[in-house]
Amino acid sequence: MIGFLSQAEIAAVLNAPDGASWCGQRDRAMLATLYNTGARVSELIGMRVGDVVLERSASVRIHGKGRKERIVPLWRSTAAQIQRWLPRINAIPDQPLFPNRSSGHMTRSAVTDRLKLACKLATARCPQLAGRHISPHTFRHATAMHMLQAGVDLTVIALWLGHESPATTHMYVEADLTMKERALSAVQAPRIKPCRIKPTDRLFQFLATL
Repeated sequence: MIGFLSQAEIAAVLNAPDGASWCGQRDRAMLATLYNTGARVSELIGMRVGDVVLERSASVRIHGKGRKERIVPLWRSTAAQIQRWLPRINAIPDQPLFPNRSSGHMTRSAVTDRLKLACKLATARCPQLAGRHISPHTFRHATAMHMLQAGVDLTVIALWLGHESPATTHMYVEADLTMKERALSAVQAPRIKPCRIKPTDRLFQFLATL
């Protein structure tokens, strides 16, 4: 089973990059978008400036598997991060939204390395992150779990993540202990009469010899 991060742990990672540097500002916007959209790492590095709409209903167009596209809404905070980031790059429509220093597309390993660095920095504020294997897919998994915990229907989560069938979502979205306890409390426990033992005289005689 793939683990996922709590909302507090996600917040610690998102706030870790140095917003004063070029790479740090990119990483803040990139990781915020990764969590917001639940995108695959291949979808993240494929995002272009022209895929983002930052007006009233902020959203991003994601180019998924099999040339399938989906549009995912953005939180105001994510849109604000991207808005602050765009002036730092050559923001033409075909430009990668989160480029490397050469203005090209980042690689999968580069995104993973930047995430590992953010997690390392976040460990000072969130010690439970130490020693954990956290990948871009962990963020995708966290997005799905947090939506599930918030009561979002599984079919909506499947559409959000770009799954063709909710059955795929079922395969890796596991319920955590809190959700299991909530499910248990929703079911009334059966009434079971307490069982009382009636000791025999022979048992009393045996106990008396001890």
